[in-house]
Amino acid sequence: MSFFGDLVSTVFERRYSRAVPSDAAGRTITELAQDLLGAKGEVSGSTLARLILDQYAAMEAQEKNAFFMFMLQELEIDPVDVVEKLKTYKEAPSKRSYREYAAASEPKRQELLRRLNQVPGATGLLVSMRKDLLRMMRDNREIEPLDVDFQHLFASWFNRGFLVLRPINWSSPAEILEKIIAYEAVHAIDSWDDLRRRLQPKDRRCFGFFHPAMPDEPLIFVEVALTKGIPNAIQSLLADMRDPIEADQADTAVFYSISNCQAGLAGISFGNSLIKQVAADLSRDLPSLKTFVTLSPIPGLNGWLDQSGLAVTQDTPEHALAAHYLLEAKLPNGLPVDPVARFHLGNGAAVHAVHAKADLSDNGLRQSGGVMVNYLYDLSQITTNHEQFVTEKTVAASAEVRTLSATVSSAN
Repeated sequence: MSFFGDLVSTVFERRYSRAVPSDAAGRTITELAQDLLGAKGEVSGSTLARLILDQYAAMEAQEKNAFFMFMLQELEIDPVDVVEKLKTYKEAPSKRSYREYAAASEPKRQELLRRLNQVPGATGLLVSMRKDLLRMMRDNREIEPLDVDFQHLFASWFNRGFLVLRPINWSSPAEILEKIIAYEAVHAIDSWDDLRRRLQPKDRRCFGFFHPAMPDEPLIFVEVALTKGIPNAIQSLLADMRDPIEADQADTAVFYSISNCQAGLAGISFGNSLIKQVAADLSRDLPSLKTFVTLSPIPGLNGWLDQSGLAVTQDTPEHALAAHYLLEAKLPNGLPVDPVARFHLGNGAAVHAVHAKADLSDNGLRQSGGVMVNYLYDLSQITTNHEQFVTEKTVAASAEVRTLSATVSSAN
């Protein structure tokens, strides 16, 4: 299929390369963008889109920032026109008046991005373009409204209906495996042997979401260990000389690493669908699995402890402080401070158990003193937990974790 796709793309590009306007080479990217917005034909539009993307890829950071400013300022909505069209629609609702209001409310830059996306490979290039935008927003807050347009379009282009769940194993193409090594964001993969230990054994699984327009680029992937019982340390899961078990002997599926792969898709949620889909598929294929949990880091723990003034004492062991942090440390909006907790609790999981000395890596010790947490995905409770978390900010947790948290409160 890859060969056929490359062949189609080559024919496509050759066909449209003959339609390049004679003066296109001398035109600026902003002029080409205006031409693209005015293009009527499919061939000329595709050619212009390719020229714009090629020019953008060759630009330095300052030039890219200038292009973003052009999109922001020159391809903006006309607020007066929007108000007038809304007034007309309110006074005389009809298909026509609503269409005119909707057209006035959408900035031209959204249509530009849609037209850029009509050539092969453009989706991935636009994801990279947003990566540039997010980086430049740190120093230029003025361009932030442009990101609203990217997010609006990406939320549609990358919705669950377009995503393909694919297993990733030791037999997957090398280019995919190389990206798994590069994108692993939780527990670094040190070598090809390390990767093999995570993918080849019968009690290991890995799944990723892919998009048809970016077939060789994982969007997000999850690594799964099939175990007997719930593990309390990452070292045992990643040990070099451990003895694998047969998959049908496992009663627990452990999601121990979830990595987002595309910085340009930040804020576009995939993890919720990924975990639930993988849990459902594993439950179907391995009926012996009864428990679905994570073994997750607690990245904000040590920072919170430093700010709170709480310290590890004989009366408050570190895993008790971690329990208190996960249940009680909140942002002004009432959500948990910890980003991983917000993710899993928002998906409908519950804080099941916390474990000291669970991650003795340099990163694990630095961010949480080695403490890790199991989030339990009880398939019968996910919906209830999710709704209570979203509507009431309620953190679902086991009695054990609540008791641990209470010891911190009583000691202080």
